[in-house]
Amino acid sequence: MQDKCNNIINDLILLRKDKGLSQKDLAKATNLAQPAIARMESKRTIPQLDTLIKISEALGYTVKLVPLK
Repeated sequence: MQDKCNNIINDLILLRKDKGLSQKDLAKATNLAQPAIARMESKRTIPQLDTLIKISEALGYTVKLVPLK
């Protein structure tokens, strides 16, 4: 499970950087503290679902459940 969480975080980092956003920019867009973004990106914490949704939406994405194949 940890690997899947790390993969999602890695994807979020790439999306943030691709959009040219700093951690501070993303924090402002999500109404989260910049240290919370830093903790998530350093994988010291796994984001809660509501945080994941806020971050995803700020990056122009949505969280979606997809059936396993």
